[in-house]
Amino acid sequence: MARDELLTVAQVLRELGGVSRRTFYRWRELRTAPPCIRLPNGELRIRRTALDAWLRDRAEGAA
Repeated sequence: MARDELLTVAQVLRELGGVSRRTFYRWRELRTAPPCIRLPNGELRIRRTALDAWLRDRAEGAA
């Protein structure tokens, strides 16, 4: 089984079409951001599958 890719916040922001870092961290405060993993050095990572699921849940017309 392939390992799930861990994305940096910068990679996620680029994929979301240039959402600002400030907006992303605001979403985290509001608990509406995709689930993140905090590494021992304090950096955040987002699993590819978590980001894809988060995007699917926000699609217009999603059931």
